[in-house]
Amino acid sequence: MEGGLATIIPLILMFVLFYFLLIRPQQKRQKKVQQMQNELQKGDKIVTIGGLHGFIDAIEEGKIVIKCGDGSRLTYDRNAIREVVEKA
Repeated sequence: MEGGLATIIPLILMFVLFYFLLIRPQQKRQKKVQQMQNELQKGDKIVTIGGLHGFIDAIEEGKIVIKCGDGSRLTYDRNAIREVVEKA
């Protein structure tokens, strides 16, 4: 009986350690990204995951229209935004 418990305790400790070192921080990062993407507004200067820099020209349901430096407008999914460089 004690031998079985002795092998389970290290597994439980490993799972708890794994949770606090990997899973929890990842969930926090996902929440921050989700919040940033929900707070996007027209005029924000942004960078996409692909490295495109531009300004938000319009926001639709799940998409945004980005105005680039040469005046062209590109449509991206909202979740393709990596960061907001400058708020409007």
